[in-house]
Amino acid sequence: MDATDQRIIEQLRENARAGYADIGDIVGLSASAVKRRVDRLVQTGAIRGFTVNIDPAAEGVGVEAYVELYCRGTVSPDDLRTLLNAVPEVVYAGTVSGQADAIVHMRAASIPALEAALERVRNAPNVDHTRSSIMLSRLVHRRIL
Repeated sequence: MDATDQRIIEQLRENARAGYADIGDIVGLSASAVKRRVDRLVQTGAIRGFTVNIDPAAEGVGVEAYVELYCRGTVSPDDLRTLLNAVPEVVYAGTVSGQADAIVHMRAASIPALEAALERVRNAPNVDHTRSSIMLSRLVHRRIL
């Protein structure tokens, strides 16, 4: 990936619906050259997809929490993935170093809905306990550059 590809990606991050000609005007290429580069970036997996960024509150899931997940014994990442995929309120999860086995980002419509989702996680066979923090306000949210 060269500097021009990076500039194209930067433009797509700003507006994934931007036309190839509009991007080309900014990066100094023709629309067809931008399309070829984007197609190559998609084919190689550098661009994994195109998406829209929706305000969670607009979708009715304005309550957010970060949850530390602690397991009994050794639980494989695949088993954790299976467990967490079954809970629709889980929007992101990853294994971590330290005392917790995983960190889970959850979104729900209300505190009772969040509590019900947490109970589904807590009742899983290998889960010992969780520790939750409800987000009160988002202070910084950056796009990856």
